[in-house]
Parts: sequence; structure tokens; C-alpha cells
Amino acid sequence: MKKTGIRDVAKASGVSISTVSRAFTRPDLVSEKTRRKILKTADSLDFNISRSATALKSGQTYRVALLMNEEITSWFNTQVFAGIDSVMHKAGYDVDLFEHIDTAKNRSDFFTTLPVRCNVDAVFVASFAVDPHEAKRLRRIHVPIVGINTPTTANSDASISIDDEQGMYVATRHLIELGRHNLAYACSDPVTSINSSIDARTTGFVRACREAATTRDLDWRIVSVPRGKAFADSALEALLTLEDFPDGICCQIDMMAIPLMIKLAGRGHTCPRDYSLVGFDDSPYADTVNLTTMRQDPYLMGMKAASKALSLINGHAPDHAHETVTPELILRGSDAPRETTDAIQTDARPTQANIITG
Repeated sequence: MKKTGIRDVAKASGVSISTVSRAFTRPDLVSEKTRRKILKTADSLDFNISRSATALKSGQTYRVALLMNEEITSWFNTQVFAGIDSVMHKAGYDVDLFEHIDTAKNRSDFFTTLPVRCNVDAVFVASFAVDPHEAKRLRRIHVPIVGINTPTTANSDASISIDDEQGMYVATRHLIELGRHNLAYACSDPVTSINSSIDARTTGFVRACREAATTRDLDWRIVSVPRGKAFADSALEALLTLEDFPDGICCQIDMMAIPLMIKLAGRGHTCPRDYSLVGFDDSPYADTVNLTTMRQDPYLMGMKAASKALSLINGHAPDHAHETVTPELILRGSDAPRETTDAIQTDARPTQANIITG
């Protein structure tokens, strides 16, 4: 069967060969409408642009892509990138970053452009799931997909993840076993365009509360706020509107728990005197503020993911292709048994208003 060439794509698109070339190499010089038409045509004809001369000799581009659903500046993504780079750089690979693959447009742009450019040897996907159509496009050009903390192993060739649901289940059970009976889970709203692993933590909280409520008196609610830089402040205000302030709070991530702890103290709620608090991640400053949390190691996950990717690039099935790690509960000073804190309660408590049911 004759291989599709750039001339075929140009003819089918109704444009010149130079326009097709610019659509791939200099997209800023081509209108968005024309570029999308060319990419769609190229994809339908199973056309890939030629690799560089070096890549042709080795059959590799010595580049890999890291997709993330937020910015590289987040603690998790920074550590994952560092772990991947520590392995891939020694093997002669560069790591290309693709931030905010969390909208339908951004996802479409990446998974439409990459197959026709054919310019990476592997794709790492951090914290969200790739759908079957996207996976099919990459497999067609023999680019392996390695998931890092993805919510499912489907559509990936290898993965390394933490059990987000079980981790938050353990954190919630810990508060319940301390005698806390009025629990809140502070989290950010799910993003409808992606299946994000972090959302499974909500399921763990709900599961633990429902199980415990069958044998004891337990009130619980989910405090979900919009994602963004102000999410901790939004969670603070939402918690302060509760008629009965919770005596136990689980936070989706440490970067919500830490500012909440500090700002709630300024509003008269000190932990563990008034409530117990558990975070998730064991990120920087968690130990500084003495936060009890669930520990994960994204740097090590990045290293393991990179090792799996190298095996796949070289045509070998990695040992233990799909791994799941259970987060570890790290006990510090932001939690305590209820009877201990009851003994040091003061009568002066802020008046709360507005009931929010869970």
C-alpha cells in the first residue's frame, strides 16, 4: 500500500504543499481554520511528517511528552517532572511539558497534532485519564502511554499510581476512630472535561462516613469550592458558614489544609483543640506546621514511570507494568482524640450561621 505523502495531504485539503508544511512546523503562520482542516485531513490519511535525520537513523526522536491537568508549578507536577527528568535525561531524552490539558480544546489540539507530527517517543499522563480514541491515535504511531497517578489503567501501556480513594478512606477512618463525629471534607469542584484521579478522594471520604454511620452517630458533609488560586479562602468561608463547626476536617490536598489551619486559627478555631485536621500529600511545609497527612512520593513515581517508558521505547514489556501504591498516614500534631480536646475546650466559641447539609 502506497504511503501517504505531503502532496496527498495538500491535494485533499485544497492547499499548497508549503501551507501543509507550515501547518506542522510554523502553525503561527497559518490561520486556525486552515490548520485544523489540514490536521483533520492528515489524520484521516494517516500521514506523519518526517522525523529529523538523526531520528531516522535511530528510529527515535529522543523526546518525550509530559501532559498535566494544571501548571508545572504545583508541588505534585514539579516532583513528577523532576523524577522523570532524572531518568530520561541520563538516557539522552528531553522532556516536553504540556500544561492545562484539562479542556476539550487543549486535549483535541494535542492528540490531533502529535500523531501527525510524530515527534515524541513516549507520552506521560499525570493525574487524569486518556480516553480510548486518544490512546488509539498514539498507538497507531507506536508511541507508548505511561500513566502517573491516573484514575484507571485502561488505555495506558504502563502506570504508577497511588490509591487515592483508599488513602482518603484511611484518613477519614482515623478521624472517626479519634471520636470525631461531625466531619467535613474540603475539596475543589471536579472538572467535567477530565477524569481526574484526585476526585477519587471524595469517594474514599464518603465510603468511610457511610460505613461508620451504620454503627454510630455521625454527621458529615462535603464542602466543594471552585478550583483556582482562591480555593482555600473559599473553603474557609464555606466552613465558617456551618451552624455547627466540624470537629474533624479532611482536606483534599495539603495546599488547602495548610492555609485553612492558619486562617481558621485567626478566626478562633485552633486544632487540635477545636477540631482535628488531616491533609493529603505530605507536601512542603506540612511538617513545618505539624500537619497530620497522607504521604505520597511523586518524585519516586516519576522515576518509576520513566523506567517503564524506557523499557517500552526499547520494545520490552516492563516488569510490573501497572503499580498501585497505598499512601501512608503520617501522624503529627493537627489531630487528637476527642476526649483529650474536650478537657481543654473553652466556653468562648464564635457564633456560626447558615446551615449546610452534607
